[in-house]
Amino acid sequence: MSADIASALPLTGLPLRAEGVTAGYGGDPVIRGITLSADPGEVVSLVGPNGSGKSTLLKSMVGVIRISAGSVVVGNRNVTNLAPEEIARAAVGYVPQVDDVFAPLSVRENLEMGGYLLPRKQVPERIDRVLAIFPRLATMLTRRAGKLSGGERKMLAMGRVLMLDPGVFLLDEPTANLAPMIAASLLEDQVRALAAHGATVLIVEQRARAVLAISDRTYVLGGGEVRMMGTPAELSGSPEFVESFLGGGSSHAVPAGGGNDDAQDTGEDSHPHG
Repeated sequence: MSADIASALPLTGLPLRAEGVTAGYGGDPVIRGITLSADPGEVVSLVGPNGSGKSTLLKSMVGVIRISAGSVVVGNRNVTNLAPEEIARAAVGYVPQVDDVFAPLSVRENLEMGGYLLPRKQVPERIDRVLAIFPRLATMLTRRAGKLSGGERKMLAMGRVLMLDPGVFLLDEPTANLAPMIAASLLEDQVRALAAHGATVLIVEQRARAVLAISDRTYVLGGGEVRMMGTPAELSGSPEFVESFLGGGSSHAVPAGGGNDDAQDTGEDSHPHG
């Protein structure tokens, strides 16, 4: 995963805004009144303990679950509660934490599915562009996605999203179940590169220290609400944040400009629906 995404795909980011978003799965809301923003060229991360609502927030922003209050705006367009395919048309790419590929289908078929909103004649060209980014996928086009390794599967999931040239990326735990070196490459080389070349990136990530190292700003969720927010430097100066997410002690503070010691993972949402 060392190819430069932006050299193969022109990225035009759009501002992303969530205002007072409340959502859940029926009954009491899982998230309440969440307001956040991400701009072109930024990596904005979401961290928090198990069950804090991180994945639920992303699902609500892409139309997978219904928002009961608040709004989501992409660029100048209000996309609140639109169908997922309409949000995809608004240049939003979403890589879910699970079910990120169609396991029974081949790699090529997965990429074709990723281009389902494109005119048929454009699909082969887009596949070629994705393969230029992830050349390893070119060697396994006929392999079933369910037979891929964790890193290969995540490459394919990213490739499916890139078929539509999104300017806004919502990534839910992209390094889950990946080996540390592959996870570091994904975050440092791929995710950061998306923002560096103009895309807007909102990422939920279990490796708190690693994701802070590539983030411009971070929101900390707890109990379905935003508890803290700030730059990585600001948060690493907060004893509460360091104790909760970085293992405690000033020696665990995130250094300015980098560091990817995954000493403390924040885990995944424990809600049965994600």
